[in-house]
Amino acid sequence: MHIVSINIGMPQTVTIDEKPLTTGIYKQPVNGPITVTKTHCIGDGQADLIHHGGPDKAICAYASEHFSFWEQVYHRSFTPGAFGENLTLFGLTENQVCIGDVYEVGTAVIQVSQPRQPCFKLAKRHGLKDLPLKVQETGYTGFYFRVLQEGSIQKGDPLTLIDRSPLALSIHDVNTIYYIDKRNVAAMKTIIAEPALSEDWRQSFIKRMER
Repeated sequence: MHIVSINIGMPQTVTIDEKPLTTGIYKQPVNGPITVTKTHCIGDGQADLIHHGGPDKAICAYASEHFSFWEQVYHRSFTPGAFGENLTLFGLTENQVCIGDVYEVGTAVIQVSQPRQPCFKLAKRHGLKDLPLKVQETGYTGFYFRVLQEGSIQKGDPLTLIDRSPLALSIHDVNTIYYIDKRNVAAMKTIIAEPALSEDWRQSFIKRMER
């Protein structure tokens, strides 16, 4: 388990379909160490601070193992940063990672908080209208970390698992309930009982159960 690439970028306005779009999804690999804080990676920014960034979504991560799958589907290259992720990782897929997992990486300590929700900007960046839906269907969403201990990280750093919640809810399993098995109330009750789950996702499941 290690960092393949660190990708950052500030929001920029681009023209897509003859309309301006301000987005922070265009992340580029960087060399050398960067500092991660409680809210973001230094040098990185988000255009939509309601849905991106903040303590529960300080770092976005994506598994490099998925790139070959997307290349087969769309017959084009996908490289680090292609999904707007800050960390391109190897050895940590949605099946392996659980909500609440705590990792040491570099001098930082980070904790998995929620799956990543693909939005329309992912489709706009790649010119692939169905990409967000396919991300949901495959479960290859990526996930977010909160930062428990600020520190410095760099490409090649290993991630060492130092704590796992007794519930051991994988990102894959949470995605399945969120996107596919949407009426599984028993599973939703288990998920919202996980203290490390981000408050946004907790409230989403609670509202769904109240319908």
